[in-house]
Amino acid sequence: MRRWLWLSLLVLLLDQATKQWAEAALSAYQPSTLLPFFDLTLMYNEGAAFSFLSDQGGWQRWFFIILALGVSAVLVGWIWRLKPAEKTIAVALSLIVGGAIGNVIDRVLFGHVIDFLHFHYQEYYWPAFNIADSAIVVGVALMIFDTLFFSAKRETD
Repeated sequence: MRRWLWLSLLVLLLDQATKQWAEAALSAYQPSTLLPFFDLTLMYNEGAAFSFLSDQGGWQRWFFIILALGVSAVLVGWIWRLKPAEKTIAVALSLIVGGAIGNVIDRVLFGHVIDFLHFHYQEYYWPAFNIADSAIVVGVALMIFDTLFFSAKRETD
């Protein structure tokens, strides 16, 4: 199932290309409205999801780098051991690895993650995110979906 790692590379390349575009095309913290509920807004996140630990003075950068690399290594090992029937989980894990490494690259190079996708409803704003974050969320959702609907079927086959 290691053949699915191309998907990780695709996510990584798409993530890095869109972040470079956002850095070149957008001004930091200045929304560029595309739809009434969606802006492109260049932001920087030194923490994790929802800016968790972003105000901790810098140690969190290395913590999240080590954590993401460790989790990615475990997930790549898992991908290598998957059976051919476990395609959904292979896709899910590959998306998560690509997203995690995409954000690691930002942390190593810049000390923060570049975010620019920003949804809102009236004055309620969802935290900005990027392609890597999206891939991680879709990957986790696929894992949950696979666990709920396919894993029991595979065990009986």
